[in-house]
Amino acid sequence: MLTSIHPLGERARQNRWAITATAYVIGAVGAGAAAGAALGWLGTLLPGGDWRWAAAVLAVGAAGLLDLARIQPPGLKRQVNEDWIGNYRGWVYGGGFGAQLGVGISTFVVTWGTWATWMLALLSGGATAGAVIGAVFGFGRSIFPLAAGWIDRPSRLTTFSQRLAAMAAPVARITAVGFIVVALAAGVGRVM
Repeated sequence: MLTSIHPLGERARQNRWAITATAYVIGAVGAGAAAGAALGWLGTLLPGGDWRWAAAVLAVGAAGLLDLARIQPPGLKRQVNEDWIGNYRGWVYGGGFGAQLGVGISTFVVTWGTWATWMLALLSGGATAGAVIGAVFGFGRSIFPLAAGWIDRPSRLTTFSQRLAAMAAPVARITAVGFIVVALAAGVGRVM
């Protein structure tokens, strides 16, 4: 679906890619920050203590293990509404798609890392820390349209789509292992 947000597609719809991509990034970062802030604030209602650190480390490590085991995470089974592309200006669907994907759980959830991120925001100890976690998550979710910025002709779109498909499984494994390594490092670092 999001392979349609690139300079070639935007030019065909008489939109400017830079505006659509900027709206996408703003939507993703803003919605991620808002969701993270809300979870961080909710987390202030939980009791304090070292259990928060242990729960955060456990959440990140479990996310990596569950992703490596290819256990599908819970979540909605919907994508962003592709009809927006033909009905709205680029900045509207760019911002709307970005906001939905920046929250992470409002569209198809493909990794347990999404849930681990929101657990980290909840356990962060405050709205500000939660907002930072959410904003970073939202920015990470906004990289895809930015990576498509070089697609200005059909052959590049084909190449991009093929590379994206070829990279999906290796990137998923590397990310899962990364979660495990981070959890182990954080756990060991806390003990030492």
